[in-house]
Amino acid sequence: MTAAAELSPVDAYHGFLASLQEADEYAAIDTALGLVDAGVPAERVLLDLVAPAQVEVGERWARNEWSVAQEHAATHISERVVAAVANRAAPRPTRGRVVVACMDGEWHALPPRLVAEVLRLRGWQVTFLGASVPAAHLVSYLHRHDAHAVALACALSMRLPYAHRMIEACRRSDVPVVVGGRGFGPDGRWAHRLGVAWAPDAPAAADLVADERALRRVRPAQLSRLADHEYASLVKRRGELVDGALTDLRAGVPGVREYSPAQVDATVSDLGHIVDFLAAAVYVDDGSLFTDFVRWLVGILASRGVPAAAVGRTLRHLGHELRDFPRAARFLRGADPSAAGGADPSASAGVGTGAR
Repeated sequence: MTAAAELSPVDAYHGFLASLQEADEYAAIDTALGLVDAGVPAERVLLDLVAPAQVEVGERWARNEWSVAQEHAATHISERVVAAVANRAAPRPTRGRVVVACMDGEWHALPPRLVAEVLRLRGWQVTFLGASVPAAHLVSYLHRHDAHAVALACALSMRLPYAHRMIEACRRSDVPVVVGGRGFGPDGRWAHRLGVAWAPDAPAAADLVADERALRRVRPAQLSRLADHEYASLVKRRGELVDGALTDLRAGVPGVREYSPAQVDATVSDLGHIVDFLAAAVYVDDGSLFTDFVRWLVGILASRGVPAAAVGRTLRHLGHELRDFPRAARFLRGADPSAAGGADPSASAGVGTGAR
C-alpha cells in the first residue's frame, strides 16, 4: 500500500469529482476510505476532499453546466461519503454535547454536517439535527438535553432574521452559540451585526466551541434600525410585491405572457427571493447584502439566457412600490445592474430561471 505521506486529498480530488459527475457512489466512497485507510486523517479527507468537491458541484450548477438533478445526486453521494468516513473513524466522545443544526428554512445540510463530523472527530458528543430546524423545536431539544454549545448554519443571507430569532432563543436557554455559513457574509460581518460568535470554517468552529469564554465574549447585536418598522412592513407586503412584480413583467415583457407553468413558478420563486433578500438587507441595515445577491442572481440568470436588464426592470418596479421605504428604496437603486448600462428592459426575456 502507498505510504500516507505519498497520498493526499488534493491528489485524489479530480478522481473523486469524476465519481460525483458519474454518480458513482461506490467509487467515491472507495476513494475517501482509501485515504483514511492509508493514514490520512479523517478530518483532512472531509475538509480537503469532500468540501472543495461540493463547492465545485455548486459552481457547476450555477454555471448551468449541471442540472438540479445532477447537483442533488452529487450532494447525496457526498453525504454518503461523509457517513462512511465518520463510520470508519468512529471516535468515542470524551467531551460534552454540541448540537448542530441548520436555520429554520435552510436546506443546505452538508456544510453543517461536515462541521458536526469535525467536532465528533475532536471528541465532542454531537447531535446533528439536520436541515430547517424550527426555533421552538431547537429550544425544546435544548431543554431536554444538556448542551455545551449550539452550532448553527446559514447558507442564504435572506434567512438572517430567522437566524437572529434562533440565536436569541438559544441564549434564553443559556446555551452559547457559534454560527457559520455564507449567509453571514464572507467575513462574518452580519454575524457580528447580530451579536454572535462566527467561525469561517469547521476547524475554527471546533476551536471556538472548545473555548467557552471566547464563545460567550461577543458584542451586543447592532440592530437599532428595527425600531422603525420598515422590515416588518416589507415582510407584510411580500405577497403583494411579488404579485405586482409578476404583473409588471407580463405587461412590459411580451415573452413572459407565453411562459409555461414551470417557468412562471421559477419566476415567482426568483421574485420572492429578491423581496426576501431585500428584507434581510433592511433587517441588518446593510445594502451590500442585497447588492451581492443581485450580482449573484444576474450571473445565474445570464448563464440561462436572461439579461441583466430583466432584473433591473423588477428592481425599478419595486423601487416605485417602496418609494415610502427609505432604506429599501435606496438599496434597490444601488443594486440595479442596468442603471448605468442603458439597456432596454422591455426587450428582455423576463426574470426567472425558467425563462430559458
